[in-house]
Amino acid sequence: MSEPDKPLWTLKPPLHESSSSKEPVEVQKVRKWQEERVAKKLRGDYESATLHLTDLINSSLITPLRIASVRVEGTQKTRHSFLGYLINPIVSPSSGSPPDDVESVLHATRRISDVLQRADIFHTVSARIEPVDLVFKTREKGRFFLKSSTEVGNNEGSACTDMIQRTQLHACRNVFGGAEIFEANISLGTTTRQSFNGSFSLPITPDLNTYAEIGAFRLSRDYSSFASCSETLRGIKALVRHGVPFTGSHELAYQAVLRNIGNLTPTASISIREAAGQTSKSSLSYTYYLDTRDDRITGTRGFSTRVFQEFAGLGGDASYFKAETENHISRPILPGMTLSLSASSGILWNFIKPSLLPDRFQLGGPLSVRSMRFAGLGPRDGADSLGGDLYWSTGLSLISNIPNKGHWPVKSHVFVNAGRLDAIDKSRSLVENIQNTIAKPSISAGVGLIYKFDAIRLEVNFGLPIVASKSDATRKGIQIGIGLDFL
Repeated sequence: MSEPDKPLWTLKPPLHESSSSKEPVEVQKVRKWQEERVAKKLRGDYESATLHLTDLINSSLITPLRIASVRVEGTQKTRHSFLGYLINPIVSPSSGSPPDDVESVLHATRRISDVLQRADIFHTVSARIEPVDLVFKTREKGRFFLKSSTEVGNNEGSACTDMIQRTQLHACRNVFGGAEIFEANISLGTTTRQSFNGSFSLPITPDLNTYAEIGAFRLSRDYSSFASCSETLRGIKALVRHGVPFTGSHELAYQAVLRNIGNLTPTASISIREAAGQTSKSSLSYTYYLDTRDDRITGTRGFSTRVFQEFAGLGGDASYFKAETENHISRPILPGMTLSLSASSGILWNFIKPSLLPDRFQLGGPLSVRSMRFAGLGPRDGADSLGGDLYWSTGLSLISNIPNKGHWPVKSHVFVNAGRLDAIDKSRSLVENIQNTIAKPSISAGVGLIYKFDAIRLEVNFGLPIVASKSDATRKGIQIGIGLDFL
């Protein structure tokens, strides 16, 4: 050859394009495909196993199985007879057949576990099914405890005043081994100066939905801010309570009370001086309470209703029939905005002689008809509120979140309140008295802020009375309310 031999091909560096940016993408695609394939296979295996397990369980539910015995471990303080009282109606019902297959035994186990937990005498309850026995392992709660706390609540009736109490609660749980509870409550506060309440309660049905309670109480209340006096009460109370508020609770009670109006201020009116002294009351009462709200303090949906009826005249100085109802409903209308409507009313109809001061309704204040002084509505003698026998009140509030701060416990609201409190004129018919009370309302409106604590509600409002009677004690401007239930 005249020229040097040439190679038949030109060599290039091996894997010339392996460092390009395209190959990692392909590798990622392959890896993703493999992962999806594995996940799909695992998902299919899981679904198959789940279906197989479901079929196995369903086919086993009708397998014959009987409870030979039920043992509850860890019960040094609880009576065996009380445990049998709770468990026997479940494993040996008077109506229907006892558990005789796997499904019914599992349901019975769940029901027994639930009733043991609701007895509130165990820290923990766990169940296991042995070849012939149903065994519950428990750890009992301590028998004695002492609690000190600061509480805020509403006064009784329709007065709705705020009171702050320093409370000490001495309690003995599971006293005789049957979920009995003895409590002794000692309180010191701003409106209720001193309070003592002792009670003993116990369940009277195996499902623990019904309790009986008997107690004694003594308390002293300061009414000098609106009635130039104070009141001391001493009495006993026995009651039976059934159900829970979410599905409806019922309470039937008997009460015998000695009341004393005293500690009159030098400026006390003639009416308050005439009401001073000791009176007694013996009464039967019934209370129904239903509350489906998502939150009792600042509910956004649901409703609550409370109906109270009392007959006094089984002895003592008081002789009357009293009925009262309170209703609240809340509905969301826009995101972060709730419309709340409240309404309450009450009537006190005396039988023989005029009603007594401790039994009458009081109305007005930051928790009821806002922009009125506490107990500022109704009959008066000078600066003293005498209370009334017939009242109604209603409130409409538009509650909204603070802009961009929906998670805050602070809300703003706009409100309109109306109500009236009167003494019943026996020279007129009851219908005429009601018509007269409805036709002459006191009305107020305003804006404010709501702050929710764990168990109470604080309001700071600016309001003005729009319509008021000559006897009404109004309050313009800033008003602060602390309590549980607001209009």
